[in-house]
Amino acid sequence: MSGRTYPAVGGIKSHNSLLYYGAHKLYANKMIKKAKIEDIKAIQKLINSFASKDLMLSRSLNELYENLRDYWIAKERGRVIGCAALHISWDDLAEIKSVAVAKNKQGKGIGGKLISVCLTEAKELGAKRIFVLTYKPEYFKKFGFKRVKNSQLPHKIWAECINCCKFPNCKEIALLKTL
Repeated sequence: MSGRTYPAVGGIKSHNSLLYYGAHKLYANKMIKKAKIEDIKAIQKLINSFASKDLMLSRSLNELYENLRDYWIAKERGRVIGCAALHISWDDLAEIKSVAVAKNKQGKGIGGKLISVCLTEAKELGAKRIFVLTYKPEYFKKFGFKRVKNSQLPHKIWAECINCCKFPNCKEIALLKTL
């Protein structure tokens, strides 16, 4: 392996086509890194605090543990203050989901940094398209996502929806970005 690094989207460095995301500070006081088992309960608490207000969908501990490798977190002073997940859905298609930032940390660019690292990882993994299902479409439009009809996404992505308490009356909006 050579010592060369290549710039990638969002300030993450690529090392011979692999993401280089060791335990180092990527942004000011914040630590953006892959989630670990010890972070799962804090991630659930953060996500479900917004889900209880119908601002996003809740996540069970089981689902979070099973999808641990999808999650990125922002930590400050050892506390999880933000999270986002990148999930590979199909062929060249990935999804960013569960984007949440602690209420007292919002407006400081943390959500944008989490989205940026997910976009970088998606590109590194070979995804060509990335989608979100959200109640906040305007936020994701700032990152180049465009609204699409739900029917434009493969049926496979809707398998998770069948088990959701909001099915079939969910009001999430589909957006898509080409990388």
